[in-house]
Parts: sequence; structure tokens; C-alpha cells
Amino acid sequence: MSAFLRRYWFLLGLLVMIPSGLTTGNISTGSFVTWWLDHIKPRWITAFVLFLMTFTLDSRQFLVSLRKPGAVLFAGVVNLGLLPLMALGLAPLQFTTDLQVGLMIAATVPCTLAAASVWTRKAEGNDAVSLLVTLSTNILCVVITPLWLSQATARVVEFNLVDMTFRLVLVVLIPTIIGQLMRLSPTPLNAQFAAQHKIPIGVVAQGMILMLVFTASLKAGQQLATGTAGIGLDGLLFVWACCLFLHLTGAAVGWWGSRLFDFPLSDRKAILFAASQKTLPIGVLLATEPTMFGNAGVPFAIFPMIMYHTTQLVVDTLIAHKLSSIQPVEVPNISA
Repeated sequence: MSAFLRRYWFLLGLLVMIPSGLTTGNISTGSFVTWWLDHIKPRWITAFVLFLMTFTLDSRQFLVSLRKPGAVLFAGVVNLGLLPLMALGLAPLQFTTDLQVGLMIAATVPCTLAAASVWTRKAEGNDAVSLLVTLSTNILCVVITPLWLSQATARVVEFNLVDMTFRLVLVVLIPTIIGQLMRLSPTPLNAQFAAQHKIPIGVVAQGMILMLVFTASLKAGQQLATGTAGIGLDGLLFVWACCLFLHLTGAAVGWWGSRLFDFPLSDRKAILFAASQKTLPIGVLLATEPTMFGNAGVPFAIFPMIMYHTTQLVVDTLIAHKLSSIQPVEVPNISA
């Protein structure tokens, strides 16, 4: 049981935080919900989470990928290009505006900061590729994500492209840069500290992500209490199917597309995960931050992001296990 909890505690935490937040927000008449929403600010939590996760990324491996950037470029195009484009076609099919906005958020956020590298290592792939895709997409998302969202949601909710871009620079780009600069610094908080404390730092970051999810669920629960939610089981199941479709398509294009480009097997494994995975903290930020979609009247926009992230946790565990058994074919030396 202890091994199971150590491995799946975050997934179990999501299963606890979502219903508890919805229930508390729906039935609470006290001051707890008001106090929590007034004092827990998603933007600051997200910024700190991104700082922690970036601080644990090994900067030395980035140079390895830069020598042959083709794999990184291909994964990045699929992650921030193909998947948002596909979601642009799926979004109008959603049953409510909340789910339409939420699906676009899930598709346009960058590659997850930790999971892509974790699953790449489990699959015995090239971790340097997944790390650089992670860093580059998280930097580029401050411009690319608002542009995609402006195309998809401007007609259904109030949207300020310049303000969202500025907020993402403050909350995403700056903490990411600071995290890497701290890792390279000669101070006690450097690469050695990050390597020695990578697991506890990751646990703290994931715990704060659960806090973000609980906060978003509280807001959605308040909407449920008003009786104006308009979210049905059929709508949730359909958007979940769309999330699964997007994720599997990104993985398939990453795997088979990289084969067409004749990338090495280790790079193909990294591309599969980096091209299809999406990060939860930035998605929660976009859906809940008042200066983004938090005050746009779409409190359930957080659900597709949570669905996408939960799905990739389960699906990619199975994929990584399968890929770990695939090894390069050794070509015999017939020249001797």
C-alpha cells in the first residue's frame, strides 16, 4: 500500500481535491470559502510552482539537444501548433462555453515541466530532448498561447490579448528564467542542491498544484450553488473524449512523424511524450486568474485541463512501460 501511495499520491489527491472543492463551494455558507478565495492567489502559487520545477531541470542537458535541434523543433510544433489547431475545430462542438474555453486552454498550454522527462526516462528515451522541449515551450507559450486563445474564444468571452500576454510574462516567463539562473548560481541554492533535493522539491510543487485545483473547484462549486452551471454529464464525457483524442493524436504524430524524419529511437520516445503532454499549473492559472478567464463567467473551464492532465498520467504510464521494452535494432558489421 505504501508503494502504491508513493507512486499515485498526486492522482489520488486530484480525485480528493476536485469533489471536496466542489462540495465545499456548493454547500458552504460560512466565511471559509470567502477567506480562501480572497487569500489564495493562483498567480503567485503558479509562479512559485514554475520556479521550483524549472530549478530542478538540468541545464547541462539542454546543450546536448541544441547540437541536433530537429527533434526539439518537431515536438514543439506538434505541442504548440498541431494540438491547438485540432482543438480549434473541436471547441465549437462542446456543449457549453465553459468546456469550449477549457478545451482550448488544455490544448494551448505548453509541455509539462516534470512529467515529460519522467516518462521519457522510464521509457529509456533521450531525456535531453524532453527537457529542452519543456523549457522552450514554457517560454514561447507567453506569446503563442494567448494568440491561439484569442482566435478561439474572443467571440464567446471577454478577452484581452495584451493583458494576458503581460500576465504570462510575469507569472510564467520570469519565474522560469529565475529558476534556471538560481540553478546556475554559485550560491547554496545551486545545481547540487537541486539534484540532492529534487524529489522533495517536486512534492512541494505538486502539493501546491493540488491547492490550485482545490481553489478552482471551490469557485466551480459556488457556481453549482447558484443553479446556473449548465454542465451535464454528457458534456463532460464528450470533452473528456476530446482531451483523450488530442493527447493520443499528439503522441501518435510524435512517434510516427519522428520516424519519417528518421530520428533515433531514443529521440522518438522523448518526442512522443513532449509533443502530447500539457502542464497543469499554467492551465489552472488561465482558467482561474481574474485577469484572464477567472471573471469571464466560465468557472468550469478548469475541468478539461484537469481531465487532460489526469488522462496523460494514466495513459503515458502504460505507454512508457511498453516503450521501455523497445530497443534499437543492432545492425551487424559486415565490413570486417
